[in-house]
Amino acid sequence: MDWFGRARISFTHAAEPVSLTKKDGTRTNLLEVCKKATPPCQLNPLLFNGHLQTMWTAVKEEGPRIYYRRRIFDADHKTYTGSFAVDFVVDQHPDTDETLPPRTAYFSEDAFSKIGSDDDKPMLIVLHGLSGGSYEIYLRHAIAPLVLNGGGWEACVVNARGCANSEVTSGVLFNARATWDVRQVVKWAKQTFPNRPLFALGFSLGGNILTNYVGEEGEHCLLKGAISVGNPFDLELSNKALQRSLIGHHVYQRVMGGNMKRLISLHKEAVLKHTELDFDRIQNVTYLYEFDREVQTVSWGYPTENAYYRDASSSDAVLAIRIPFLAIAAEDDPIAVREALPYGEFQHNPYTVLCTTSLGGHLSWFEIGGGRWHARPITNFLQAMVKEIDLSAVKPPPSSLNGTASGVEVKTKFDPVRRKLQILSD
Repeated sequence: MDWFGRARISFTHAAEPVSLTKKDGTRTNLLEVCKKATPPCQLNPLLFNGHLQTMWTAVKEEGPRIYYRRRIFDADHKTYTGSFAVDFVVDQHPDTDETLPPRTAYFSEDAFSKIGSDDDKPMLIVLHGLSGGSYEIYLRHAIAPLVLNGGGWEACVVNARGCANSEVTSGVLFNARATWDVRQVVKWAKQTFPNRPLFALGFSLGGNILTNYVGEEGEHCLLKGAISVGNPFDLELSNKALQRSLIGHHVYQRVMGGNMKRLISLHKEAVLKHTELDFDRIQNVTYLYEFDREVQTVSWGYPTENAYYRDASSSDAVLAIRIPFLAIAAEDDPIAVREALPYGEFQHNPYTVLCTTSLGGHLSWFEIGGGRWHARPITNFLQAMVKEIDLSAVKPPPSSLNGTASGVEVKTKFDPVRRKLQILSD
């Protein structure tokens, strides 16, 4: 039982977590780093369940004042065309742009041309949640200790297409498996800042995208570590859980569906120009799953929204991760529900650790005084990886961790990215 907002903390992990070498030559492992980075979880006792924690996010607070400069990237993929916006954390500036979120202005061409550096500052690449952006308060709480007051980090936020006042310039919108933009940014960052250790942080839908990305990259991932927070993991299961609950169906599904519908409305001209979507039908939807039926199935060719959810889910991708990976989740999260957490997959992969708290809601974790608990394990884990761990010694395994099954006549191998069991020829 949780008393006065004191949440229980649990860790799910492999029997032998991946070994890590410290800079002083001693040995530790991923689980010990995660445990050491995770402080006690003392939340506001008045927000004593996941619904109260989640709904308290509607109470507006200013949050940490993070300043950004925006750069529009043209997609470098021949299929996933168009553009997307990346907001880079910068020093405080007086510039204002009414077309952008608060404290955000565009880079000048000259300033951006000089952004490259051979410094070895750690850099964090961040993905926000559904319909959000770099301005989100939960995101700013998490990165503020790293980038403000001598935190020592550089950071940028990859905004989903059309989000955070960015334009839609092609028929390629974002979805829960849209890993192409973050992949391009990671490659760009590695080329532009060759000596910087790169890390990534994803929230909610962004956490799902990040997990898919890291799984797709496998042993070739350019990141030194990643954190996923409030990830729904199994989108079909999470969707069904929301629909069978009165508050889940008529509050959360309705709010999320309304947010996405308004996002499409903001880009009506571009949607009509670049896509085959039925704008009027989209404006008649109420719930998120209805939006996905009208937008995601049409945009990507899925026969049903459930087919989209199954394909875009990141639960299986956990098996393919080959870099230190921490997931943080609240067991009372009413949106990224507990039953969708892939406990078995985390137990199977020594490169991953799942940290769960008994309280916290969805991307909430409100403490007394307005702080957000999730910022502390995020900051502690990332700082520990950079300051204590010899990142050059973290190597992927020589062979797959997925395992194979054998029988009299056939051998099989499960591909966690394609989510299919392959029959291997002799």
